[in-house]
Amino acid sequence: MSDADTVLRLVQNDVRRRILARLVREPHYPMQLAELLDVSQPAINKHLKELEAGGLVTNQQVPSEKGGPPRRVYSVTESISVRIDLGPDLFSVDQRTLPKGGPMRLSANLPEDAKPVAEAVSGRKKIAVGEGLGYLRSLTESLEELDRKRDALIALHQQIRGRISAAVDADFEDYEDRVLLHHLIEAPTERFDALAIGELLGLGRQEAAHMVDELSARLERQLAERAGHVIATRTEDQLRWWLGGYRRR
Repeated sequence: MSDADTVLRLVQNDVRRRILARLVREPHYPMQLAELLDVSQPAINKHLKELEAGGLVTNQQVPSEKGGPPRRVYSVTESISVRIDLGPDLFSVDQRTLPKGGPMRLSANLPEDAKPVAEAVSGRKKIAVGEGLGYLRSLTESLEELDRKRDALIALHQQIRGRISAAVDADFEDYEDRVLLHHLIEAPTERFDALAIGELLGLGRQEAAHMVDELSARLERQLAERAGHVIATRTEDQLRWWLGGYRRR
């Protein structure tokens, strides 16, 4: 499977993007692509090799329709989605593999308005163009609605991160503390990993663990002070559920 870095490197080239745009429609052989894209065949071959090495396309030999030697035909193999979110207090590159299986298998995770489409096409190998266009229009509208909701969620996520970053800059003087906190902000659902934190800051595991403990205690005090609460517990008790359930590994 291709990773996000590989995919981004491959699709940054205009010719490779145009090749992929042709291959997703149907398999092509290099001479076809050279003629359609007005690019030399050696250049096409080079780009196809890079796409194949990156895991985005594959090739197979098929018999010639005119009785000549078999032709090498290329097609797209992977179904992936790569998303980039970039802005102040926002940077994320996420690659997701699209789920496999037929329409009914997908229906469990589909929005309600898309389930009738899955039911209508289930078990069918061919769909008439006119009928299929109607389904595609419906799914496109659903995707656009989901994108609008995702955009709003990302914008809200970004605004909250911006406000947290302002608090980090105002309340924490040490650069190492700010690096650690920004690491926490960027991955709020992950647990603290002292080894990873140590590598991030160039510290040993024990030093990183001590730093995590001190910073966690400071955050606890801040939360208690701002909420007007006092929480008493033994120091060995990891009563930190209000920090999102973080535990030092």
